[in-house]
Amino acid sequence: MVNLILKDVLIQKKVILFYIATIIIYLLADVSPILIVFVYSLTFINMAFSYDDKDNANILLNSLPYTRMEIVTSKYVGALIFTALFLMITYIGNYLINGTGTSFSWKAILLIIGLVMVAISFMLPIFYKFKRQYLVIAAGALIGIYLVTIKFLVPNLNEILRELTQKFMTLQETQMYFIAILSIVILYIGSWLLSIRIYTRKAF
Repeated sequence: MVNLILKDVLIQKKVILFYIATIIIYLLADVSPILIVFVYSLTFINMAFSYDDKDNANILLNSLPYTRMEIVTSKYVGALIFTALFLMITYIGNYLINGTGTSFSWKAILLIIGLVMVAISFMLPIFYKFKRQYLVIAAGALIGIYLVTIKFLVPNLNEILRELTQKFMTLQETQMYFIAILSIVILYIGSWLLSIRIYTRKAF
């Protein structure tokens, strides 16, 4: 399974420098490090699926001595590893540029990992169930809905999201954190089991 995770890294090795360069640009533009890590983590896993689709890698993978459970599991484990990687890159960049690492308190790290796990929990089963071009259409529709919402319905949506993030960062209730973490872990495991079920039934 380690080799499957390394595959996803190696196929994007040519764009990793681009990722790092754009992360630095966003940090210089004072974009939230939390948003940066979230977006880049999802972009990385999305690109991994894109390369698999383009090169018909699934046919090759299923001819190798890997079970379908291992293939799916590598994506879920890899998503967490990639998130940790972008956390480290963004933290170092933020420290070098702004001379501070305050944006990455343990609460910020929990928030980032939690957001990525929730997003991945919905994304991966869809990736395994449908063809990628349908996902592009769906993503475009979601972006359109987001823009319409900001323009006509909730103009201050970004401020609301920022305030909610700040409130989360100041919460002290340990029990609430435990419930939130447990819920996200259960969702992630449920998504993993669903993806295995979908992928096992797929014909290549």
